[in-house]
Amino acid sequence: MPKVKSHSQKPRKGRLQKELKEIEELENRCQALSIEDEIIKFSELPITEQTLRGLTKANYTDLTSIQQHAIPLALKGRDVLGAAKTGSGKTLAFLIPILEILYRRLWSQLDGLGALVIAPTRELAVQIFEVLRKVGCQHSFSAGLIIGGKNVRIEQERIQRMNILICTPGRLLQHMDQTVGFDCANLQMLVLDEADRILDMGFRKTVNAIIENLPKERQTLLFSATQTKDVKDLARLSLTDPEYVSVDELSEHATPKRLKQHYLICELPEKLDFLFSFIKTHLDAKILVFLSSCKQACPTTSLRLKVRFVYETFRKLRPGISLLHLHGKQKQSKRVEIFNGFMRSSSSCLFSTDIASRGLDFPAVDWVIQVDAPENGETYIHRVGRTARYDASGQALLFLLPSEVNGMLKVLMQKKVPIDEIEVREKMKTSVRQQMQVLCFKNPEIKYLGQKAFVSYMRSVYLQRDKSIFKVNELPAEEFAAALGLPGTPKLKFYKKSDAKNAIRQKPEKVPGLDSDSEVETLAEYSLKRHTVADDNEPFSDNEKDKTKQQSKPLTKFERMMRRKNRNVLSDHYRKLVELENEEGGGDDVLSVKRVDHELPEQLLVENKGPQSNRAAARALSKKQSIKNAPRGRKIIFDDSGDPHDVYEFQNEQDFRAVGSSNEQIKTFVEKELQVMENEDIKDRAALAESDTVTLATGDEDATMGEWENAESVENEMDEMNHNKRLKRTFDNDIHRNSDESSNSDTGEERRTNSNPRKKQKVVEIKEPETLEDQEELALKLLART
Repeated sequence: MPKVKSHSQKPRKGRLQKELKEIEELENRCQALSIEDEIIKFSELPITEQTLRGLTKANYTDLTSIQQHAIPLALKGRDVLGAAKTGSGKTLAFLIPILEILYRRLWSQLDGLGALVIAPTRELAVQIFEVLRKVGCQHSFSAGLIIGGKNVRIEQERIQRMNILICTPGRLLQHMDQTVGFDCANLQMLVLDEADRILDMGFRKTVNAIIENLPKERQTLLFSATQTKDVKDLARLSLTDPEYVSVDELSEHATPKRLKQHYLICELPEKLDFLFSFIKTHLDAKILVFLSSCKQACPTTSLRLKVRFVYETFRKLRPGISLLHLHGKQKQSKRVEIFNGFMRSSSSCLFSTDIASRGLDFPAVDWVIQVDAPENGETYIHRVGRTARYDASGQALLFLLPSEVNGMLKVLMQKKVPIDEIEVREKMKTSVRQQMQVLCFKNPEIKYLGQKAFVSYMRSVYLQRDKSIFKVNELPAEEFAAALGLPGTPKLKFYKKSDAKNAIRQKPEKVPGLDSDSEVETLAEYSLKRHTVADDNEPFSDNEKDKTKQQSKPLTKFERMMRRKNRNVLSDHYRKLVELENEEGGGDDVLSVKRVDHELPEQLLVENKGPQSNRAAARALSKKQSIKNAPRGRKIIFDDSGDPHDVYEFQNEQDFRAVGSSNEQIKTFVEKELQVMENEDIKDRAALAESDTVTLATGDEDATMGEWENAESVENEMDEMNHNKRLKRTFDNDIHRNSDESSNSDTGEERRTNSNPRKKQKVVEIKEPETLEDQEELALKLLART
């Protein structure tokens, strides 16, 4: 037995020594690497055979530009900031170093978490995980995917055994706070894919909390198409002498060479007409459409409303191509289904928010359409990067308003983005304005989505930072609402606030046409007065508005119906809308109105003219609410002299001890209560003696009892009554038992007698004997019983 053990250990020791020798050679080759070395193929890199077999199996043979510069630095253990064009292979630039460094350090499942990759979106995390499965299939590391929308308990059971973790920031922080035993103390590498998006304001608090739980001595890799250089962001990550690798600074353009980019100048009401016409003329293409974008415009709620509205309306118009829509409030299963469906399809159109603009690798996308202008140049680069990936070609089209052309072209020029203008033939243009009006008339949910889409777009423009490009006051609000099929323009509270802020910022000037000093108004007051948005959103003063109302034609029945507000949110149409919203996200309800609770004065009923505000004010001032919110009183009692006292009133200690000791007070209280009880007992006896007669029921006879002179005779008579009752009860029970025994003897059944006298006896009716034979039979039964 010992000989077998020694023979079995020799190969293990030899294999381990050979592996250690290979690792030492790889380490020396990695340290000798230089960026100046021209490495074209993966086989020329100092990597293990397992990684090389995985790359060959996944058909990866040649290195891209970002991989040639970033992988050698990462293999040396240096911190890297990598910036490259979309579709340039940044994913392999950090996955290969992760596999190699963990292998060289003999990492195993007992060592815990070794590498952490954070992505901003779930779809990007899934894509990175799939690439890792292909490349690292020959290694023995355990890898996991941690994203939102999955079962947390299942993830908690497996996360402790993971060596490589691909995750999103929110779910990772949740496991750090809630999962017992999840430890990142041995972390070797941290990778941030799309680092500029993760480090911005949207993930700032989450990333700060995650970094606090990570060790400072680690290797950090940051990759993105538009890399951040902010010193504050880099200081938060505790980078040590990072190497900045950018392959785009020396190139002419920041976008792929095979990407053809165009922009189209059109008015805001014509955007949907141009989009529908484009889709109708490209039925065999694979199209990705991006709608309004603004990080500050509540991306979880407002941005998806326009995506849903365009998707629902175009789906009913039936352009002849498969339509899909993607936004962040959908359930994870539905998002994966839409993502995979668009990847497999050869011709389809996907309406999406910026959730699909980062890192996603959609194969063979022909066109990227940006219906609404991006907020900055970085967002534009990420959007158009969904097409023309690797060696493929693609085209991009940007819709610009006349007020956005100069500013946006200047931004794109600074980012080295070549773009040309195109024009649309009038013959190819199709107008859908009338069809949109019919859809809003027939489907109240479409009308509701249209109203919310209008408000969300205007809010997104209002909240944009670059006011030289996005000017909400110059947008034709009424015409845009009509283009969406809405008969009226929804209210825009922030629109009014924007006018007020702009008016205050302007310097006081004389208004043209006013000469006298008494009639001089400042330009701020004049602008605020002219541009105050009323209920119908007409920028006129009160006098001018009254004149126009008098001269306007009376409203038709159709217009009155369409201008009515949706008061009944529990109708069938809105119930369907809520159910659809719950299916997609189950989170924020689009029909829920979140308001701050505050007191409503009585004047509000007169001042507010809206029907909803009147109802809210009336409900707040109702009798039920006044009783509910009334101050609560206290319960009091009155003594013999009529003075009020609390039910539980405490006496001062001094007053209590002045009466006497506690034992004496207890004795006095007991004697007093005993005297009260004796007095009440005497009263009860006297009342009983004064009663005239007492009737006792003894079967069919009534016994009448006379009067007694004293209480002792009453007690004796009561004892006699109870004795008679017991005798009668015993006689009745005997009769019932005899009848039961006779019935059992006739049927042949045996029953046990009830030994418990308190248990209820079964009542048996006995017929009165009519003949002499019946009387004899009954007497024999009674005698047999005795």
